[in-house]
Amino acid sequence: MNHFLRLIFFTLIIRPIILIVLGLNIRYQDRLSPDGAAIIVANHNSHLDTMVLMTLLPFQYLKRIRPIAASDYFLRNRYLAWFALNIIGIIPIERSGSKTAADLLAPCSDALKNGDILIFFPEGTRGEPERLSAFKSGIARLAERHPDIPVIPVFMYGLGKALPRGEWLLVPFFCDVVVGQALHWSGSRPEFMQNLDATMSLLSSEITAAPWE
Repeated sequence: MNHFLRLIFFTLIIRPIILIVLGLNIRYQDRLSPDGAAIIVANHNSHLDTMVLMTLLPFQYLKRIRPIAASDYFLRNRYLAWFALNIIGIIPIERSGSKTAADLLAPCSDALKNGDILIFFPEGTRGEPERLSAFKSGIARLAERHPDIPVIPVFMYGLGKALPRGEWLLVPFFCDVVVGQALHWSGSRPEFMQNLDATMSLLSSEITAAPWE
């Protein structure tokens, strides 16, 4: 990654847009300050999701943040690929299923061992605005491989309206972000997924607006 260009991009462009234009209401932001490697798990409705999470983390963490993203989308042309890899710092993952789960998670494991902070969207793709889809179990397999690394759940509301899927024009919209207490590997994939689902439901209940309207 080109850390200098990344710093300039987030300082001069992304942070002003996120913090001024959107008007975020953030709850429990202090929970987004892990001491070392961590996995941030969030619902996914907009391209803004990643930018918001990267903005809310302490500024000194920027060079360690690695969003997990679909290679078939972000590497589809050389210009987007360069930007995604060098400025956003994504870890590209294949969604085709042509590799085993262990192979797919290997780059994520390497990043965690390096002390990085992963941004993970277990829904797998952007869903309909403000509608939470079922989480896929890849996050449970990753937590199982790294049981000592915290998994920080984050529920976001409003970003799917500010920049819906398929749109490129940002609409100023008041958005909510609720950060949960860190979860850890529970010893069972089904149990871990149940805990994660229950936590996300609890976080969504803190939003005063009807989350699934």
